[in-house]
Amino acid sequence: VQLQASGGGLVQPGGSLRLSCVASGSIFTIPTMGWYRQAPGKERELVATITQDGSIGKGDSVKDRFTISRDNAKNTVYLQMNSLKPEDTAVYYCYALVIFMAERRGYWGQGTQVTVSS
Repeated sequence: VQLQASGGGLVQPGGSLRLSCVASGSIFTIPTMGWYRQAPGKERELVATITQDGSIGKGDSVKDRFTISRDNAKNTVYLQMNSLKPEDTAVYYCYALVIFMAERRGYWGQGTQVTVSS
């Protein structure tokens, strides 16, 4: 299974970015997809997760500014990030919990850099 993330970049404070992540490979179903982030010198932290039926979990720091969504038919998860702050600067990692045959396993994407700076 491969996770390919895209959409990162440099944006000014107050700006917006949209991240996308596509899962491909040996997949029967993906119960959960989501995003985590890791800033320099910090632990990886939850940004948001979404289940197949649309249940959402979010980290406290992004609750009202970021929106997660997914397209189950395309095995794709999105993260719309608005009102970005310098403290949102981090590498953003896509995550997918994948079921195939009798196996249930978590996969990580390669990460995409988001930099919020003027």
